[in-house]
Amino acid sequence: MSYLGLDIGTGGCKAVVFDREGKELASSFREYPVLHPHPGWAEIDPDEVIKKCFEVITEVNSVITDPVVSMSISSQGEAFVPVGKKGEILGNAMVSSDSRARDIALNWSKDFGTKKIYYITGHTPHPLFTLFKILWIKENQPDIWKNCSYFLCFEDLFHYNVGIEPRISWSMAGRTMMFDVIKHQWSSEILEAAGLSDKKLAIPAAPGEITGTIGPEIGMKLGFKGPVLLVAGGHDQTCAALGAGVIEPGMCMYATGTVECFCPLLEKPSFSDELQRNNLCCYDYTIKGKYTTVAYSLTGGNILRWMRDELGQKETAMAIETGQNPYTLLLDNMPPPPTDLLVLPYFSATGTPYFDTRAKGAIIGLQLTTTKGEITKALLEGVAMEMKLNLEMMEKSGMKINTFIATGGGTRNKTWTQLKADVLNKKIIVHNVSEAGCYGAALLAMSSVVKIPVERLLNDSKTENEIFSPDPENAKFYDNKFETYKQLYPALKQFWKV
Repeated sequence: MSYLGLDIGTGGCKAVVFDREGKELASSFREYPVLHPHPGWAEIDPDEVIKKCFEVITEVNSVITDPVVSMSISSQGEAFVPVGKKGEILGNAMVSSDSRARDIALNWSKDFGTKKIYYITGHTPHPLFTLFKILWIKENQPDIWKNCSYFLCFEDLFHYNVGIEPRISWSMAGRTMMFDVIKHQWSSEILEAAGLSDKKLAIPAAPGEITGTIGPEIGMKLGFKGPVLLVAGGHDQTCAALGAGVIEPGMCMYATGTVECFCPLLEKPSFSDELQRNNLCCYDYTIKGKYTTVAYSLTGGNILRWMRDELGQKETAMAIETGQNPYTLLLDNMPPPPTDLLVLPYFSATGTPYFDTRAKGAIIGLQLTTTKGEITKALLEGVAMEMKLNLEMMEKSGMKINTFIATGGGTRNKTWTQLKADVLNKKIIVHNVSEAGCYGAALLAMSSVVKIPVERLLNDSKTENEIFSPDPENAKFYDNKFETYKQLYPALKQFWKV
């Protein structure tokens, strides 16, 4: 028997099959474009997404000999799809970075009560959330609103497309701003205020709950050898944290990708006015009965891509010529000691704690002697400083983080991971799990079949790969630099309102 984890991301989808011990048996990936038809809009084509999801599942099934018996989904949050009465897609999915509902988010939540919505959903209002995007459709696309039978996120849309009544995991529902994270049901008060019926939403399901069986007709098209159980998964960050091995309080995932994200395990819900002020949410984790928060930099690893594209032409050309990775070449040119440059890493909207969609980035301290390697390192220091700011907010609110477990492509570079350990002044563990999101989903699928808790499955299979401990001298330098860093945003934000 084998188990499939499907990750449905913003820019692509991936299917990975694992055996009982957590060994990867096969994987497949497909990209799809993010569309920007107007300023502030960011969409993906749901038909293409589902088509690509079916393709990656079919591809992994074609190469494995141990048949899949269950699968689960790790999905991007917030993005949703309007589905018509005959099952037709009525429009593209607005992804998280789509900001067209900014005014609606501000005005509607003010009328409803910002504090009230926080203590129901565990989230502070922001245009990224599903609720405000649906309200934008109500105001601006009345035909879609009128003819819509379902508003489905991608986990539940997959259910719909394999002939199963749409179900949505608790952590995914938590990202919609319509879900009561204590009662684990759609909030009737929020839905009533929005003029929306829960009949147009998927049925919430606990993580690891069996939600249906993929039957023989669609199963054959996907290459399955027999009936396959579909199991409730979760939000991609919570699935990745589970796959990374975050199973105890004090542990926290540090995801390095296009977005840098913290995702800890909390023993119980954590709400406070201070958390609300800092936009630190609270919603379900991918272990039933546990909770989490997410703290993140939306610029994240994108800042290194910007460096490659705008200032890394030499490294890109050399990479093409030699077959090396251009990112590795850029990182290899960084000087060993910390830099004296200060970077405010808001090359896109800020993420937590500020939720400032108008913010801009800054590089401060440039001189004629500044090298490209110093700029590269300073950019990464800036993102790490932003994550240190989030860590400070979390710990001031009573969340104690002892150990970070790093995931994502950035963990392949030891210099980058060590820089993060130095800036945070925390130990960082890198496990040999290359596809944590898919593995977290597959663990939920596996647990539902073998009837063993995911915590035990992880303890049976995971092995530590490498530990990065902070360098005391560097950590002290960064602690002092951090005090200056915290002054940048308040000093510079006045210039963005012009």
